[in-house]
Amino acid sequence: MKNILVTGGCGFIGTNFIRYLLSNPDFDGRVINIDKLTYAGNLENLISVEKKFRERYIFIQADICDSNALKDVFETYSLDTICHFAAESHVDRSIAAPDAFIKTNIEGTFCLLEMARRQQSRLILFHHVSTDEVYGSLGRDGHFTEETPYRPNSPYSASKASSDHLVRAYAKTYGLPVTISNCSNNYGPYQFPEKMIPLMILNALEDKPLPVYGEGRNVRDWLYVSDHCKAVWKIMQAGTRGETYNIGGQCEMANIDLVNRICDLLDKMVPQPDQPPRRELITFVKDRPGHDLRYAIDFSKLKDELGWMPDESFDTGIKKTIQWYLDNPAWVEQIKSGEYYQRWMKKHYGGG
Repeated sequence: MKNILVTGGCGFIGTNFIRYLLSNPDFDGRVINIDKLTYAGNLENLISVEKKFRERYIFIQADICDSNALKDVFETYSLDTICHFAAESHVDRSIAAPDAFIKTNIEGTFCLLEMARRQQSRLILFHHVSTDEVYGSLGRDGHFTEETPYRPNSPYSASKASSDHLVRAYAKTYGLPVTISNCSNNYGPYQFPEKMIPLMILNALEDKPLPVYGEGRNVRDWLYVSDHCKAVWKIMQAGTRGETYNIGGQCEMANIDLVNRICDLLDKMVPQPDQPPRRELITFVKDRPGHDLRYAIDFSKLKDELGWMPDESFDTGIKKTIQWYLDNPAWVEQIKSGEYYQRWMKKHYGGG
């Protein structure tokens, strides 16, 4: 793997993956990052990477739905590997406006697969990054495995399920060398604050309400983003072509327990002696339509076949995450000053 295309590399997970890959002694090739730079894509995320790896990192602003742009990138950089992160990924936005999710997640994946098929003679791997949400909702017991039937319940998860099926179909029909990974909820540095953990951190630091759906009993499995990046690279290097691998963090938690832990940690890390505990900022709001009760990942296949285990517990990962947001106020301010964030905050809180 000498010329790896990373789609959506200016987003949260893509940024962390590029940083991990270029600092990894097992990889000495080039990374070509293609990103449309929607609201969640941020060039600032990779400025230090661009300076440090001038000969090995290339950024191209383009839409994965633009076949002509993809053709130019494939031909110019002799791509041999694709790691496909680019996606619309917020469930609430998919409920309000599903069209962008259909276009990017389904049509965009199709355009990439078509380009990969045309360049198949030199293609080593097409790795597709997906989500555990394609499996639907669990009850109180059990875990998702790679054999769990797909039962997506939101436009977002349905669009990701569709893209998974397309990737698998191209492997079976055209012999495209593919791997697929389905991961649990990621958290860590550079995550856009519409997602739960950074939203809670930043709102709590500003004494704003901490919105929790329903009674907060929905359960998620949390995966620190660097662990995810290591798993993806492990799959790309040694995973069986045509196979799917689940990636989980072994950190199941009800949403209300998650928010309470963030509040308690912030009270210790950023004490406010004259203020009430941050738990008092928690505000229960009307539940999301079709809100899945519980996700939980069984990653035995990844562990047994490839020897991967997460390095971070939730305690270590959440401390690192909070500290990163505290240590990077310029990044936070840049995000908060953006037009999308301002609109989003006005809609939910009546102000920026």
